[in-house]
This record gives sequence, C-alpha cells and structure tokens, in this order.
Amino acid sequence: MTRESESGLPIEPVYGPDALDGWRAEEKLGEPGAYPFTRGVYPTMYTGRPWTMRQYAGFGTATESNARYKQLIANGTAGLSVAFDLPTQMGHDSDAPIAAGEVGKVGVAIDSIDDMRVLFGGIPLDKVSTSMTINAPAALLLLLYQLVGEEQGVPADKLTGTIQNDVLKEYIARGTYIFPPKPSLRLIADIFKYCKAEIPKWNTISISGYHMAEAGASPAQEIAFTLADGIEYVRTAVAAGMDVDDFAPRLSFFFVARTTILEEVAKFRAARRIWAKVMREEFGAKNPKSLMLRFHTQTAGVQLTAQQPEVNLVRVAVQGLGAVLGGTQSLHTNSFDEAIALPTDKSARLALRTQQVLAYETDVTATVDPFAGSYVVEKMTDDVEAAALELMHKIEEMGGAVNAIERGFQKNEIERSAYRIAQETDSGERVVVGVNRFRLDEEEPYEPLRVDPAIEAQQADRLAKLRAERDQGAVDAALDQLRKAAEGTDNVLYPMKDALRARATVGEVCNALREVWGAYVPTDAF
Repeated sequence: MTRESESGLPIEPVYGPDALDGWRAEEKLGEPGAYPFTRGVYPTMYTGRPWTMRQYAGFGTATESNARYKQLIANGTAGLSVAFDLPTQMGHDSDAPIAAGEVGKVGVAIDSIDDMRVLFGGIPLDKVSTSMTINAPAALLLLLYQLVGEEQGVPADKLTGTIQNDVLKEYIARGTYIFPPKPSLRLIADIFKYCKAEIPKWNTISISGYHMAEAGASPAQEIAFTLADGIEYVRTAVAAGMDVDDFAPRLSFFFVARTTILEEVAKFRAARRIWAKVMREEFGAKNPKSLMLRFHTQTAGVQLTAQQPEVNLVRVAVQGLGAVLGGTQSLHTNSFDEAIALPTDKSARLALRTQQVLAYETDVTATVDPFAGSYVVEKMTDDVEAAALELMHKIEEMGGAVNAIERGFQKNEIERSAYRIAQETDSGERVVVGVNRFRLDEEEPYEPLRVDPAIEAQQADRLAKLRAERDQGAVDAALDQLRKAAEGTDNVLYPMKDALRARATVGEVCNALREVWGAYVPTDAF
C-alpha cells in the first residue's frame, strides 16, 4: 500500500533502480562541497568536526538569561541562540501599555544597551558565536551586540553570529512585523551593506522556513516559500547596488526537522540543489560560497506534546538525527517540556546531551551524506524538489514573494496544509503517541518553570532610571538624525547606532522609524 509523505507525495513500499531510471548522478549529486551541493556544502562535513550545537534560550530578565547561557557554555554548547520576548520582537519597551503581561514571557526583555550589557556580562564575544532570533528590529539588536563588544574591547571583525532578520516570513506565518514590506526590505539592504563594511563575519540574515512549518507548511511548501523569500532579498540587495558575491556568502537559512526522517533528509538536499542553481543561473554568482545554502535547524516544536512529555525526548532525538543526516550546519534540540512551559535547567541540559550523543556516540559523523545513492532518498529528493519548484514558479508568476504575500498566496497554502494535518490527527489517520493513541488514564504531575510576573515592574524601574540618568539632548539629536536617514537614502544603521549608544531605548528607536515608514496593517486577504 502506498503511503503519502508530509508533502502529499507518494511513498512506495519498495524502491529499486527503476526509481532512478535515466537519473544522472553527476548532474544530481556532484561531490560533497561542490556544485550543486546536494551532498553537503563542505567536502568533509562532520568528519572533521561536528555541527555547531546552538541551544536557543532566553527568558525573564537579562540577568536570568545570562546565568542560563553560562550554564549552557559550561555544559559544552558551542553557540548561543537568544530568544527575545514579544515586546522586544515588536519594537516596544517593557513599560509600554501594549507590552503588559508579555514582558520576559517567551524570551528575554531587552530595552536598551543597559540590558544587553547584562545579558552578555562575563561572556567574551570574540569566543562565542551568537544567533539572535529577531526580525523586524534585528538591526537594533545587532548594533547593541556590537556596542557591547566594543565595551569588551572586541573588534567588530571578530564578532561571529547570525541575526534572523527575515521579515517576509512574518507577514506569511508569524506576525511579529513592524513596518510595511518595502521599508522593511530597505532596512535589510542597509544591514547587508553595514555588515559588509563593519562586521564582515556576521551572517546578515537567516531566511526562515521554520515558522512556516510550525504554522502547518509541508516540507515542499517550507523550502519553496523560504527560497522564494531568499530570492526577494537577493533581488533587493542587487537593486540597491550591491554585487551578489559581496553579500550572498553571508546568507543563511533556518529550517525545521520533523520526525519523518526520510523526507526531511530529502528536503534539505533538495533545498541545497535548488538554491545553488538559482544563485548561479539567475544571479550569476561566481563565488562558490554564494551558491552554498548553509542552514541552522531546530527540531519541530509543533510536534511536541504536553501529554506524556518525556516521550518528546524520543521525538527530539529522531528529529535531530534527521537534521544531521540532512547536513545541517548548526542545530537546536528542543527540550522535552516546551509544550508545557519554558525549559527547566535539567530539560535544557538533556536537550544538549541529545546532540552530544548523536555527535559522539553514533557513527553518523564518520562519513559524508550517508544516504547518497539510496533509491528512496534520491527519488524523494527529486520529488520534493519538483513540488517546491512548482510552487516557486507560481510565486514568480505573481511577480515574486512580496506580491504573493500581498495576495495571501503563501498563507492560504499553509492554512490548507495545516487543516489537512488537523483532520488526519482528529480522525486518527495520523498517529500522535499519547494524544490520539497510547494515552494514559491520568497524566503524571509536572512542575514547569514559571516566569516571575514582577519582572515587568523591574524592567519599568530600570527604564525610569535610564531615562533619568542619560543625556536626553544627545538622545533626541541622534533620533532626529535617524529620522532624516529614514526619510532619505542614507544607511540608517549609523545614526541608529549613535542613538543606541546614547541609551535610546528599543521602543524609542522603532517609534522614530514608525513615524517615517508607518506600521504594517494586514490586508483582508490575511
């Protein structure tokens, strides 16, 4: 009996040589580290060293998050990944009325240089790589990080890390946008230019399919919509006068890893192949690094269950294995209790240990692209690639990703996929252990980590103290310069950095830009 993959593509009970009839290995595969990068972006992949184990963390105050980061580093994590609270993600200060009830809940509250200084206190920024999951206000958080590095005496060319900075997927699937699409793309182009000149080792964008997948996108939809967004960003930068090879090597991507290992491996391999061809054939990229789709992976939070949460340890291990077999450059493994609350110290440590077992106790790091030549994986790679290209062609016919977003195309496609998954789960056709099969009569009690509600008042007090101490004239002057740059064509990051150095808050800087660019209001199509 033929099953269907997560993308709705057939999975045959048996695959043989006929599945790859007429298949040209040299065209489809190449060598690891060589075009079209199906087999991985580096020749040796994990045989020299494993992927970067980058655990996503951040909650409450900067002081609490700093303690968690130091604990993760002590436990062997090689890279930090910062989660910000919703007010920070939306460009609001903790004492703004709209922030009430959300301060420090889903990430750390960062209102100013004072908070950023505490967040990375005692952590040498020339020794760690830091990823920041921040989009609409990504420029602000990057500049705050640079300012803290300067205070530590770390030159900007020694800073390494990534800002997510992918605002297009916010309009599609997540919703933490601030400005309309056009000024948002202008801001991203300014970030590309700034980093080329000032922070050359920084990954300027992490083009994300993860959040679309969490909203219900299939694997084929995930890579199609993500790569279409990537094309839009490249076109924007080129239109702004940049040479593709000046910024494309610093582009990175962010995908999910589900429990369906075979299709996930195929998805990652197909994505690399599509991107390499697009960059070479559409944009004429010459630098091999411009053709490489380097990506971070996070295990699938949406597949975690509050029922029998310890079972999530198994899910996360399987998902992490899929990411590794698919050739990820860095990986975050979710904690087993994340469907209930923020991770505890113990659950965060177990999540990291899961990666360490994969890296050091299995043999998956001993060889590059273990599934190369597998009849099923090569056929599934071709099938996912074809399905993704069909969706990308539809987006091109609409005039590109932004036009398709404005028509609600991606959002509607994802909602249909999510509805199908919900129907299959409700009917029992899709088995979810502990939810619709293999349930317990009574769940065991579990004590989650809780964020102290007093954090909101504490952050408000810190802001009041900051505003009383700072040179308000210097702040006002810097914000005026920022408005002028936003009204014209100058790079906004330089006056933005001056404002943040003068202790302007995240909310004040974003409000200055809102005054010029406006705020995005979704259309009826959404």
